[in-house]
Amino acid sequence: MRALLYLLVFLSPTLVDAQVVNNQAPDLTIPSSLARWQEKRSPIRETLLSLMGDLPPIPAQPVVRLVSTEDKGSYMLERFTFENGAGATVPGVFLTPKNGKSIHPAIYYCHWHGGNYDLGKGELFSTHHTPEIPAQTLTGLGFAVIAIDAYCFGERSGQGPGGPDEKGSSEELTSSKLQLWLGRSLWGMMVRDDLIALNYLFSRPDVDKTNVAATGISMGATRTWWLMALDERIKTGVAVGCLTRYQDLIAEQKLKYHGIYYYVPGMLKHFDTEAIVSLIAPRPVLFMTGDSDPGSPLKGIVKIENIVKQVYTLYNSGGNFKSIIYPDTGHVYTDDMWANMRQWMSKHLE
Repeated sequence: MRALLYLLVFLSPTLVDAQVVNNQAPDLTIPSSLARWQEKRSPIRETLLSLMGDLPPIPAQPVVRLVSTEDKGSYMLERFTFENGAGATVPGVFLTPKNGKSIHPAIYYCHWHGGNYDLGKGELFSTHHTPEIPAQTLTGLGFAVIAIDAYCFGERSGQGPGGPDEKGSSEELTSSKLQLWLGRSLWGMMVRDDLIALNYLFSRPDVDKTNVAATGISMGATRTWWLMALDERIKTGVAVGCLTRYQDLIAEQKLKYHGIYYYVPGMLKHFDTEAIVSLIAPRPVLFMTGDSDPGSPLKGIVKIENIVKQVYTLYNSGGNFKSIIYPDTGHVYTDDMWANMRQWMSKHLE
């Protein structure tokens, strides 16, 4: 019998794949009343936090060091760093529009991955994958903007456990290995840095704390909806090009389209993406995804939409959840997506 099973495993990959896919997260059932949903909601968030691993405590008031200030014409640029309490110095930028106002609505800008390890927060100042330069557009709309470098990106490239000569995907893999040994995920540590940076953002006297948003494309999109799920101070968000239902990613054999940073141990023992996104309700959030984006299978997007809409309906806030699927579109930030992002931010932050 054992020999037969051995042959089945190695000669029948489709059978093995089916077994893998069929042993995933339990379905998220949305109750019929808001009260019952709210009872269910808190344990989901607690589980989500625990899955990120044994993270060091997040400092409520991070110690921030101002590195430099520069006048960029239409906005002021501050460069800063903070210690994340886990052995890393996190560099960031803060942009203040020069519009004569002393307090501004703010956007937490989450940079993408794209294999551009040298870019990081620097994408704010280029059109590398956005139709316009984000720094100019967003400050021009009157928003203060903050961004940091995630582990292995930008100024943090070459600061991993492999030393300064190890960069790129090798550094990302090594960093992930180390975090797993320490009982936590690289993704958990990346999100933790984001939460620390958000605490700094909300501590600034020049920020309207009732009008703070998050946005990004790709890895930045996933950071956006995770942060909105975990931090209710974020009023609204726009996530572009990454609304991935993990079980559908497995079913379509597309795990290769996301880096090692993306995977959180134990996630599918409890729930899938729809549970995380549901925690955002009833706050307004916009998702924009191409139907041909290999990292976000279309069937998964539709299932997420159907379940999350039920949650928003419980709050009588159906209009606050919007997901646009772009036909014949891959993993890109189109002009129309950019225009929708601008309109969404202007509507919900001002």
